[in-house]
Amino acid sequence: MPEIAEHIVKSFELELNRLRALITDMGGMVESQVAQACRAVIEKDGDAATRAVEGDPKVDALERDIEQFVIRLLALRQPMAQDLRLIVASLKITGDLERIGDYAANVAKRSLVLNQFSLPYALTGLAHMSLLVQENLKTVIDAVGEGDTAKALQVWRSDEAIDEIYNALFRELITYMMEDPRNITPCAHLLFIAKNLERIGDHATNIAETVYYTVTGQPLADARPKGDTSAYAVVRSPHE
Repeated sequence: MPEIAEHIVKSFELELNRLRALITDMGGMVESQVAQACRAVIEKDGDAATRAVEGDPKVDALERDIEQFVIRLLALRQPMAQDLRLIVASLKITGDLERIGDYAANVAKRSLVLNQFSLPYALTGLAHMSLLVQENLKTVIDAVGEGDTAKALQVWRSDEAIDEIYNALFRELITYMMEDPRNITPCAHLLFIAKNLERIGDHATNIAETVYYTVTGQPLADARPKGDTSAYAVVRSPHE
């Protein structure tokens, strides 16, 4: 009987390791998708945009595989304590990763429209924002694989900087649109791209919170740092 119990424990541990590996694989796919989407915008790379869009169905398929695996673990293993938190958290994390993939595909699609325009302004701010988003995404995926609460907290605290860049871009792009009607179409697409990047940052923060809870059993006590004030922004015409 002890041998049977030991076999069951080892088998369950192997399954949990398999679950972690699947989530890490999905995170890597999404990380690559976001990188391709950002390259598509900043470097006007149509091939990168295509690869980002084509990666989305693969991310969706892996999410479904993980969901089925989780359902099987819950039904057969009846996990408890941290094991239960890990398995349930996997559904939340993969849900956030799937949404990040969707946003990356949206960014890539809009980049193809932007390539038809000669932009009268630099994309320096957007490039900076995309780098911060990619850094946070990489860090939080590492946090998932390693169960690292320090990295999770680092991402959680960094989201406000992304929001601040988004606020500045929002005001800048609205101003360009008001100055010249010919800027309206490209600036509208850039606004959506910036918002999609901001949402990717939010979902990375969601994952950070989930990782922290999974490892510690406690939710983060502080209110989430949040700096997106675009809903309240008032931009006045430069001619007023």
